[in-house]
Amino acid sequence: MTTENYYLTLTCPNRPGIVAAVSTYIFELGGDIEEAQQFDDKASKRFFMRVSFSCSADSKTLRTGFVEIAKRFDLTWDLRAVKDLKRVLIMASKLDHCLVDLLYRWRIGELPMIICGIVSNHPREVYSSIDFADIPFYHLPVTPETKPAQEAKLLEIVADSKVDMVILARYMQILSDDLSTKLSGRCINVHHSFLPSFKGAKPYHQAHARGIKLIGATAHFVTSDLDEGPIIEQDVTRVTHGDTPEDLVRKGRDLERTVLSRALRYYLHDRVLINGATSVVFSD
Repeated sequence: MTTENYYLTLTCPNRPGIVAAVSTYIFELGGDIEEAQQFDDKASKRFFMRVSFSCSADSKTLRTGFVEIAKRFDLTWDLRAVKDLKRVLIMASKLDHCLVDLLYRWRIGELPMIICGIVSNHPREVYSSIDFADIPFYHLPVTPETKPAQEAKLLEIVADSKVDMVILARYMQILSDDLSTKLSGRCINVHHSFLPSFKGAKPYHQAHARGIKLIGATAHFVTSDLDEGPIIEQDVTRVTHGDTPEDLVRKGRDLERTVLSRALRYYLHDRVLINGATSVVFSD
């Protein structure tokens, strides 16, 4: 008998019996729970859960039977077969270190996803040293005057390619409030600062001016509030008074690559659940 691997994620108002109902349902269908993580947020009184399991039942059967449990506990939930890879659109500008890193990790199988395309406000020639293989490349130049049309074209690409998540891999254009709203929960950015410190432009230079001893990078969901979306992943490295702003930029590039790839990996394995202005991340 063939078995399939699945991810089940859910959130709901907290009450007794949720874990028992979910685990019993999987057991009664002959499933085997391989990993289960849960979190009870005392502040919001909401419950979050992620279950990785194998089962011989197909997705349709699992979904149909789970509806009763979802109604009983008022669940917001998702069930996905692991083989059904997420569809991702990557956006970049001239700084290509995050883009190159994501492509490398994708090629070696570390980031299981379907890359629907690469979008840039710069022409393909800027990336002449990078092998995009057969990944579609979209050059979408933008000026203040053409921004509405450019973003409309981007949304068209997202819809036509059935994109699940947009990744801003150091895409150096601020998205409009309208676009940010339309991509709510479906767009991850990496910011070269340990948010909420040093938002906006040139954060490494801001950090150097303040004599900071730790610099960081942050991967977060995009919202209309600049650099204030729910945080997914962060990391830091130590710097000294002897480091120049350029040294901070150099050290920060490594952080940006690591933080963005880690956040994307969590997302691809359904480990990230939005919780208001924050997120619940069931790290591996």
